[in-house]
Amino acid sequence: MNAYRSAQGDEVTDGAPVAAAEPVGLAPLLARVTAELASTMVAEVAAERLAHLLVPALADWCVVTLVDDDEPRPGRRHLRDISSWHTDPALRPVVAAYASERIAALSDRSFLSRSIEHGDLVEVRADAADALKGVLRPGPVHDLVDALAPTWLAVLPLVRAGRTIGALSLFGAARRALTRDELTTLRQVTDAAALALDNARRYRQQRDVAEALQRALLTGPVQPDDLEVVVRYRPAGESTQVGGDWYDAFLQPDGATMVVIGDVAGHDIEAASVMGQLRSMLRAIAVTTGEGPADVLGKLDAAMRTLRIGTPATAAVARLEQTPAERERGVTRVRWSCAGHLPPMVVTPAGDVVTLGGHRHGPLLGILADAPRAESVTTLERGSTLLLYTDGLVERRDRDLPDGLAALRRMLEQTGGLDLDPLVDALVTELPAGVGEDDVALVAVRLHPQSPA
Repeated sequence: MNAYRSAQGDEVTDGAPVAAAEPVGLAPLLARVTAELASTMVAEVAAERLAHLLVPALADWCVVTLVDDDEPRPGRRHLRDISSWHTDPALRPVVAAYASERIAALSDRSFLSRSIEHGDLVEVRADAADALKGVLRPGPVHDLVDALAPTWLAVLPLVRAGRTIGALSLFGAARRALTRDELTTLRQVTDAAALALDNARRYRQQRDVAEALQRALLTGPVQPDDLEVVVRYRPAGESTQVGGDWYDAFLQPDGATMVVIGDVAGHDIEAASVMGQLRSMLRAIAVTTGEGPADVLGKLDAAMRTLRIGTPATAAVARLEQTPAERERGVTRVRWSCAGHLPPMVVTPAGDVVTLGGHRHGPLLGILADAPRAESVTTLERGSTLLLYTDGLVERRDRDLPDGLAALRRMLEQTGGLDLDPLVDALVTELPAGVGEDDVALVAVRLHPQSPA
């Protein structure tokens, strides 16, 4: 006969004695769970840490389940087993296979479904393998249950603010069933786990909204006949929120090409929103006035003051223009201006790397609205490559900015002759820190040879 505790908490037993309590360091376990789960904002990482902490402290194996309300399925909440662990290394692949099979095999009477729907403990204290197969549809999952041979199981919901966000399934084979003290601790563990997983879910949702907003605003660049423009944007990733990096490339009324790179302070939805406003305003000012980089940045600063946009930002703006005489000579004039931003770099047809330092940088946007903006001018040969980038490309925790800029120069010297797409892919792959430190945005322009006018 099976012995189990219902979702309502009523225990049904066959009279088998309950093992006496054994000390398992419950208070330290709870402290470790709380600390380990609080240090990550990634649900999958939190679930993996939870599984490793609970096995073998309270069970021989376990499975952590999340409820994905963002992806509902008709007639059933969408469940995902996102982590599993077994005290026996040889059986860890078997538990992983069970976790991948069991959701599809769940019946409406399954212990997992009952725990999630009723929000309470469901416990089977004896003959758990037979009980488990009785609530799973026949198939490969039954063979996996036989291989794992659980003698008892306990399923506890993960509840946060009245909402069930997942469940924790613990199983025993060699060890005895959970004592009352252990069940009390386990309830506290599930409270801590639910808080961490819910925070991770909310964090992911906010990051996804910000990233979607940012990507929607970062439209594709213009592609003039004589220029190749390639852009890249890489968000910081799961461990931080999306930031305010942006790029742009568009034509002005006289046919000149304007390229822009910028970075709004902050890493959240507000930063992405301000980025969208600044990018749109800069583009509108540049297109309607036809002015050069310094004047465009000055008018953008004034607009920020009028609209009370107080979030500071950096930007670099370059305008590529050409007279008929310059076309005959096979050169293009570049005018650029920086508002607290890193200087553009150029790779010449000969492979030399030049930093476009020019006049000293003006202040960040949003700091001094009436500050004069300086503009620099240079002439580039056709075949040159112009690169604008944000600091995420070169700066990271283990490398300061001067060293990062030196690394960028060295890499451009090595790869500057590549086609433009492979070149920027190499930069984004090799130079930044690992995903998670900072956003990266860049825009590269290659001046292809032209026929005489």
